[in-house]
Amino acid sequence: MEQHESKTAAVTGAAQGVGLAAAALLSRLGYRVILLDIQPLDAQVDKLRQHGAQATSLCGDVSSESFVQDLALQIGREHAALDVLVNNAGISCIARAEDTTAAQWRRVIDVNLFAPFLLCRHLGAQMLARGVGSIINVASVAGLAGVSHRSAYNASKHGLIGLTRTLAAEWGGRGVRVNAVCPGWIKTEMDAADQGSGAYVDADIVDRVPMARFASPEDVAQAIAFLADGSHSGFINGVSLPVDGGWIADASWESLRVSTRRREPG
Repeated sequence: MEQHESKTAAVTGAAQGVGLAAAALLSRLGYRVILLDIQPLDAQVDKLRQHGAQATSLCGDVSSESFVQDLALQIGREHAALDVLVNNAGISCIARAEDTTAAQWRRVIDVNLFAPFLLCRHLGAQMLARGVGSIINVASVAGLAGVSHRSAYNASKHGLIGLTRTLAAEWGGRGVRVNAVCPGWIKTEMDAADQGSGAYVDADIVDRVPMARFASPEDVAQAIAFLADGSHSGFINGVSLPVDGGWIADASWESLRVSTRRREPG
């Protein structure tokens, strides 16, 4: 991909996992990167700078409108507008629907759907004023299909895909492209926590994915970087790109899927 020395990208949920991988890749491609997370980011920024990145950070709750408004003021002063916004921050909630509390539901929706709306509203408005920009929302295969015991998470990701499509329709003609990536299961800190709850084991995922592995954060980061770069994806707008090793495409039953895999030499 081309270098983008003069462009600025902000990534939410950048303390770890996909967010950190995306920030690192964008920085290697020459973007100035702004890491955003509710967790401290000093160590992450220091590491990126050691590798030559132009990186800064800001800690706060992206579901707080006052925080997002302050962020927009700062970006407006320093950059006029972002070139790329990656809405990656997200939380999970594994529970049966009947056991999911109102507070759990609201928090998942706040972080996974309301926060991207706020960021699109305030930072996207700056892109619209300048007439150019790319927004990538990190959704999930759980936004394309139902996954049991994740009613709040599924609803938030389905909603994020709906927001993506609507903003793509509204803003594409004004120079701002809006797309989503839909990862399958990824080996991240969130996965470790979810597996720690006893919800599933590695084999449950590996045996379900045609490519027979988890995604890596870098797999998703590469898709994000592609959608960010108008020289490569300039006429792509409103898509929800699965990065899932074929999860959504495959309607096979497990024994058939596993039986068709390449055998390693014995």
